[in-house]
Amino acid sequence: MRQTLTPYVPSAAERPVDVAGAARAAEERAAHELPSATWAVPPPLAALLKGLRPGQRVRITQTVRVGQKSWPAVVLGAFRGLNYLATGLATDRVPEDDIVVLALHFTKDNGELSSVTLDENTKVEVIN
Repeated sequence: MRQTLTPYVPSAAERPVDVAGAARAAEERAAHELPSATWAVPPPLAALLKGLRPGQRVRITQTVRVGQKSWPAVVLGAFRGLNYLATGLATDRVPEDDIVVLALHFTKDNGELSSVTLDENTKVEVIN
């Protein structure tokens, strides 16, 4: 009879709780107004994002880079909300392994609901 070797991976409920890791993550969230796993959100941008209200007009500029070339991508719209996009595999994993990035949701002038994830090259402006 043939036996296959399948590694044992405990489910999330059976994993030991990382109390120190959870406390460290909570401290990091408290230290930054808007935490992001990929970059440190500058305080002026964090203040602007926290001050946005639904319906406010915004201009979002991101730098698109392909190889040696880069160019700005600009979009206008009405702010809808700000939250986090947790990326990672669709498997039972340790939450600390996931990448969490800021996602800004807005409505374009043509009515399309859209979202962008923010990075260190993103510029957000309020349009009056």
